[in-house]
Amino acid sequence: MKKIAILFALSLLLSSCGIYKKYERPTEIVADSLFGEEYPGEAESLADLSWKELLTDPYLQVLIDSALSRNTDLRTAQLRVEQALVGLRIARLDYLPSLNFVPDGAVSSFDNYDQIKTGTNWTYNVAVAASWELELFGKKTNAKRQAKASAQMAKDYQQAVRTGLIAGVATQYYTLLMLDDQLRIAEATSGKFKESVRVMRAMTTAGMGNEVAVSQLEGAWYQVEAAIHDIHKAIKELENSLSITLCEVPHSIPRGKLSDISFPERLSTGFPASLLSRRPDVRAAENNLAASYYATNVARAGLYPSLSLSGIAGWTNSLGGTVVEPGGLLLNAAASLFQPIFNATAMRGKVEIARAEQKIAALAFQQTVLKAGAEVNNALTRYQTASEKEQWRAKQVASLSKAVIQTEKLMQYTSTTYLEVLTAQQALLQAETAQAQDTYEKISAVIEIYRALGGGQE
Repeated sequence: MKKIAILFALSLLLSSCGIYKKYERPTEIVADSLFGEEYPGEAESLADLSWKELLTDPYLQVLIDSALSRNTDLRTAQLRVEQALVGLRIARLDYLPSLNFVPDGAVSSFDNYDQIKTGTNWTYNVAVAASWELELFGKKTNAKRQAKASAQMAKDYQQAVRTGLIAGVATQYYTLLMLDDQLRIAEATSGKFKESVRVMRAMTTAGMGNEVAVSQLEGAWYQVEAAIHDIHKAIKELENSLSITLCEVPHSIPRGKLSDISFPERLSTGFPASLLSRRPDVRAAENNLAASYYATNVARAGLYPSLSLSGIAGWTNSLGGTVVEPGGLLLNAAASLFQPIFNATAMRGKVEIARAEQKIAALAFQQTVLKAGAEVNNALTRYQTASEKEQWRAKQVASLSKAVIQTEKLMQYTSTTYLEVLTAQQALLQAETAQAQDTYEKISAVIEIYRALGGGQE
């Protein structure tokens, strides 16, 4: 019998060795070639910049500071972190014995058969009860590691919210600047068309033009005026949206100009392949996987015996059926071993559920890694495309500006009609509007790269 008990104990120890093993990243999830062959990694990263180094516009910095201090989503994420840290402290305290103050007392009085009333008896126990579950098979260790991973995941989520908030405010701000630029172009074009209508009417009165040309020019002018109202509407709606992000009532947003925006020279240096160490959402996904790994170990530990010690120490005047005055010292100690038998099947079911959750977390982590790589690739492609378009668009605007000047001169000295001037002006308007859009696309791509690389660290 003794040999059987020893063999049983050894089998328990051998089967439980894996419970104490720390989490390791699955070998099938790698970060190599995360950006693809087109974008090799370097040591430095755009994400190494603080957001104030990257976003130097003073108006934008005020807005971001306000959002970081007042945004409800970020404050909620901070509260989640505090909750997780409390859970970690509780898990650490679980190693210590629990102490409970358990005083009790009673009073009794009765009459005997001779109808003689006895005195009242007071009994009391003033004691402290202690209990302590010994750490045998890693249940408490894995619970602590799980709580630690959950706390880190909450911190990563908070950082993801912070990064997204910085990028969101910057994107909305730069969109406002783009709309301001488009509004300026449209208003300038409307002024030119209005003046052209006046000139064309005068020429028609003098017999040098016709009503068809005047009507065509007026139609173009009215179209631009309608577009101006659309831009005003878009600006107001975006200001309201940004005000909500700042947790403020809708108001006009102070801002600079799109032409004044610049970024540090360091912008062009390096896109690291170590994305996993920067992206808060990737870190959060891996910490979720680690937490589920330790949760599986906690469930496995429930299949093994648990040993608990308990005791009571204090003062009492109740010794069995005898009441003594004064009281005496009360001491009591016990140990208990618990091994699940009839509910072992249910416990194994919990292990299977925990393992399934772990596999789900691993798949989510792998998908998050792939998504992160795709986002960086898209942002880099967007930035390169916008940079190339910006150069070609500048040439287009220069050529169309020259065409407008030339057609106006030709109309004065040749038989060129005003319709050609109108066509040239409309083409220039479209090109200048697109140029503002291209500038915004390039700026927006920089913000997206910053967010995709995990920028915005504190």
